[in-house]
Amino acid sequence: MTSQTPHSTTSRRLAVSAGLTVAAFAAALGTGSAAQAAPVTLPVGGEALDSALSGPGAGVTDALTNSVLGIAYLKEHQLNPLAGTGTDPLANGVATQIADFKPIGTDLVTGPLADGAALQDLPVIGGLVKALPL
Repeated sequence: MTSQTPHSTTSRRLAVSAGLTVAAFAAALGTGSAAQAAPVTLPVGGEALDSALSGPGAGVTDALTNSVLGIAYLKEHQLNPLAGTGTDPLANGVATQIADFKPIGTDLVTGPLADGAALQDLPVIGGLVKALPL
């Protein structure tokens, strides 16, 4: 076996540390150059005129129209994807009756969802959703 002196151990650690620093620096430069933005191409001629005439107002109008259509879809979309299937966990209900009071159960809450209700068909918030101007 060879014995190592403290000087050789220190120089080895210094060399490893310098090598790791150089590798980290090279990796940082490599990812920086890969993340450069693509050059912007500008429209020429008639395309430039059309985009200037439509202006930013057309983009706002399109964004509002498309967002309202998305919300309208959510109002009418079936909330429970398992509704009407044999594996629907919301189709099960538990009920209880205390003394001579009217029986109460979980079917009041889960029943509409088990039947395939949309957001506008729910008992509590359905009226609020229907009132939205969509």
